Amino acid sequence: MVTVTDEEERAARRQIGALPFQRGPDGAISVLLVTSRESRRWVIPKGWPMKGRKPYEAAAREAYEEAGLVGQIGKRPLGLYLYEKRLKNRDSVLCQVKVFPLEVRKQLTRWPEQDQRELRWFSPAEAAEAVNEPGLAAIIRAALKSGKAVKEARNARKASPRGE
Repeated sequence: MVTVTDEEERAARRQIGALPFQRGPDGAISVLLVTSRESRRWVIPKGWPMKGRKPYEAAAREAYEEAGLVGQIGKRPLGLYLYEKRLKNRDSVLCQVKVFPLEVRKQLTRWPEQDQRELRWFSPAEAAEAVNEPGLAAIIRAALKSGKAVKEARNARKASPRGE
C-alpha cells in the first residue's frame, strides 16, 4: 500500500487510465485488465497525458494501444488512485491516475502492444482482487457496483454528435 503525505500527493506525476468494461448477454459486467510491461502485475490501460488530447481521449488511446479496445469513453473520471511506478533505472515515482470508464464495443485482432502484455476479462470482484493498488480496487468496486461506469459511458454517448 502506498502511504503518502498531502505534499507528496500534490507532487505526484499525473497519468490517465481507462477502466474497460462490457456487459454480457446475461447483463453481467466484465472488466478487462492488462499486465504491466515491467512488473507483470494486473493494471488498467494507462499512461501519460497526450499533448493535444483531452484526458478522456488519451485514456481511450491507451486502451487501444495496450489492449486493442474500441468503445465509448466517459468524459468524467470515476476517481483517482495513487501508485508507485518503477522506472527502467529501478527508481520509482509516485503517480496519480485519473480513471475514465470505457464501455468496450469491440476488441481488435491487432494493436500496437499486443506482444508486450497479457489481457484477461474478470468479474468486477475478481478484478478488484487482482490489482495491487487499493485505490484502483476501490474504484472498480464502487463504479461497477453502483453502475456509475455504465452511466458515465452512456452519458458520453448521448452527448456525442454521432452517438460514438
